[in-house]
Amino acid sequence: MKLNKHFLSYEFIGLNVEIYDSKIKSLKGIYGEIIDETKNTFYIKNKDKIYIVPKSISKFIFYFNDYSIFLDGKLIDRRPWERLKVNIKKKV
Repeated sequence: MKLNKHFLSYEFIGLNVEIYDSKIKSLKGIYGEIIDETKNTFYIKNKDKIYIVPKSISKFIFYFNDYSIFLDGKLIDRRPWERLKVNIKKKV
């Protein structure tokens, strides 16, 4: 699906996300809004608290418009502008 390819370079802050798998079992199933992003983590806010979720050891479902996009965190373990550079270099 083309959306997945381009989705990697999107800004994730503000998107709703669910953790469907993680090496940290207590994070599995958390659903909320991404409120901040670093190179290695997402800050996810739900009703109760803010979770700091490592990208590289988690798998996510992003809810974007009418799509549910499943991604392994290893694919997005970069800063947003670094993800964009990687995608641009691959196209050239």
